[in-house]
Amino acid sequence: MADVFGVLARDHTEVKRMLDDLEAGPTAATGASEDALARRRTLLQKLITAESMHEAVEEQYFWPAVREHVPDGDALAAHAIAQEQSAKLELDDLIAAHPLQDRFEGLLSDFVAGAREHIAFEEERVWPLLRGVITAEQANALGGRLRAAKRFAPTRPHSNTPPKAGLLKAAGPVVGAADRMLDRMTGRDRG
Repeated sequence: MADVFGVLARDHTEVKRMLDDLEAGPTAATGASEDALARRRTLLQKLITAESMHEAVEEQYFWPAVREHVPDGDALAAHAIAQEQSAKLELDDLIAAHPLQDRFEGLLSDFVAGAREHIAFEEERVWPLLRGVITAEQANALGGRLRAAKRFAPTRPHSNTPPKAGLLKAAGPVVGAADRMLDRMTGRDRG
């Protein structure tokens, strides 16, 4: 069973792979076929789902733990949550865009840069500090909470929802269920 750092590292690895694939993939500007653009859109949908679930459970459990245990944790969490809120707005814009639109690649490029910056902030600044102040048992318990919450987490960004842990814990499973129903109805879950 992975501790909090293992759970988050697995998510980060998956997200970074998708970011790499999106950056390296063919674009409308490079003459990509309709099929290639459709695959690009499907990969983007998978990224949106992975990011949405990851950020939701971080805001529910990880950032409150950072606030509680890490010296200056409030400032670290506030910085990270601001990055996450910005990413949610960018994801909303990407959802509304199409790979054939001129603005799509710029939106994607901005999101990718911000996502990489956020991942580096967590891995390089926050994780070492949290590792230094929690026990292995606490890290394992937090990892378990993240895994459990992820099963019911929203699959869409919900940028208008305030990033308050209590609100997200209460509303997250309901919003997640609604997202999954919408994903099934639209075929988004089949990508």
